[in-house]
Amino acid sequence: MNDDTMKFGLLLESAQAQQRSVEENIQSLKAHTRDLDAVVRDEIRRTLIDEMQALSAETYRAMAALRAMGRAASLRASLWSVLCASLSALIPGALLWWSMPTTAELSALRERRDALAANVAHLESQGGRVAWRHCGEPPRLCVRIDRSAPVYGEGGDFFVVKGRESP
Repeated sequence: MNDDTMKFGLLLESAQAQQRSVEENIQSLKAHTRDLDAVVRDEIRRTLIDEMQALSAETYRAMAALRAMGRAASLRASLWSVLCASLSALIPGALLWWSMPTTAELSALRERRDALAANVAHLESQGGRVAWRHCGEPPRLCVRIDRSAPVYGEGGDFFVVKGRESP
């Protein structure tokens, strides 16, 4: 064997050793890659779960805030409705209170009506059922005169009114 063959053999042996070393390193790298893939996936899952939990908590806080706003809006709408209904009842009541006569005024008006009714009854009993009309141009108030009755007054200018018969 010559020196070149020896060198060539050693070189081949060294190349094979290097190739085995590279293959072992590649296998080791593949194992690390698989392990790294699992670690990365676990980290991504953990991060995603943490973010989803934070999002879920924020969503619940937003829902609670919206419910509180809804309750406040319902309360405000209820108060407005009660206020409007109260005003709708109070305003006409106040107008009636101011425009209606008081009990003292009503009793005074009743007394006056009773007195007037008594006067009318007295006049009717005295023959005072007079037929009133408007006569002439311009229209003037006139009554029917009893021509068979005597005239009165210094100048004879008072006449007896002819009354209507009671119904």
